[in-house]
Amino acid sequence: MNSGTFRAFRSRNYRLFFAGQSLSLLGTWMQKTAVSWVVYSLTHSKFMLGVSVFATLFPAAIFSFLGGGVADRYHRYRVLLLTQALSMVQALLLTLLVFFRPNAVWGIIALSVVLGIINAFDVPTRQSLVPELVEDKQDLPNALALNSSMVTLAQLLGPAFAGFALEKLGSVACFGLNAVSFVAVIGSLLSLKLPVYEAKLRTKSMLEELREGLRYVANTPAIRHIIVMLSLISLFVLPFTTLLPVYAKDIFHGTATTFGMLEGAVGLGAFIGAFFLASRKPGTNLKKLLTANTFILGAGLVLYSHMPWYVVALLSLVFGAFGMVTQLTISNTLLQTTVPLALRGRVLSLYVLSYAGLLPLGSLLVGALSQRIGVQNTVLVEGIVALLIGMLHVQALRKEKLAQQLSPTSPALVVEVAG
Repeated sequence: MNSGTFRAFRSRNYRLFFAGQSLSLLGTWMQKTAVSWVVYSLTHSKFMLGVSVFATLFPAAIFSFLGGGVADRYHRYRVLLLTQALSMVQALLLTLLVFFRPNAVWGIIALSVVLGIINAFDVPTRQSLVPELVEDKQDLPNALALNSSMVTLAQLLGPAFAGFALEKLGSVACFGLNAVSFVAVIGSLLSLKLPVYEAKLRTKSMLEELREGLRYVANTPAIRHIIVMLSLISLFVLPFTTLLPVYAKDIFHGTATTFGMLEGAVGLGAFIGAFFLASRKPGTNLKKLLTANTFILGAGLVLYSHMPWYVVALLSLVFGAFGMVTQLTISNTLLQTTVPLALRGRVLSLYVLSYAGLLPLGSLLVGALSQRIGVQNTVLVEGIVALLIGMLHVQALRKEKLAQQLSPTSPALVVEVAG
């Protein structure tokens, strides 16, 4: 168990957290899928698909750094309880809106904005709380990989369940089930046994603490590199998922179930990748793994872009998503294991900003570009960009290797001098 794939489950608090979050995330992905399908079905606009993604992610990006400051300044457990309760209220309001006004597209988008603001405080708080739930800190990388597995499994099952529910029960059921799922996560949080929180005397203002976080990232090259590379991937590559409803409806001439299968293929590939990371042995070179999987992501998108055969297209998505998941999981792992605890919320908020801020901008860019050059050509361009980003990773690895060779303390020179 000590070196197994599920070794982080030895910690009771983490087991409870994992169980509650798993059910809640399943409902979240059902809601996400339903929102995309309802918006596209009502508007038949690729651009509005981008707007629906933008509405949730961009507010999360704007307020994420403030959310990271709150996570570092206040009791993370209580902040997380509050954000989860507010998320439940948002899901209930969305359910009622779609029930009484099924064509209220802008109402759905407005509530998506509300969810984005909540997520700005929820995500950095939830991420930075994980280390406090793991008793053996050597199990932290495994816990983070299992977290990624949890998210991607929800991404796999949620859209598939949503596709079934949309056809058999309607969109209201998807939103309602998400509201109910928050009961599980709030219950699991209330069951945690945490040390008594001791408030620290604050000598700096919130603004000063936020500036401190920015200075730390700016002056730490390794952390800065992680943030920049993730930003490029989020802006130019990951928005391919925005166009999945178009592939389902217009290219493969399918239904909501077809869309759920495409989303599920992405989830399956991501889950396999996350499970692979959870099973890796200590000492694995994460930077090389990140580089290899960037190429896998690019190749998968290039293959998927103009694939006329539905089954092969699903396999291409699985292949590409296997590479995709490392962009988030490895970046998160490197940040969680190297950034000091006192700064972790603020730095992780920049991680959220790199993803949640640039992904919606990329979604708008992809939506507009697809109107000009076509959906399939747009995904092809995204795949090529991923391959180019992979080359940037290769170049960085070469520079790092050269720097190690020139360093007076590098192993190679020590052996040479000793000889």
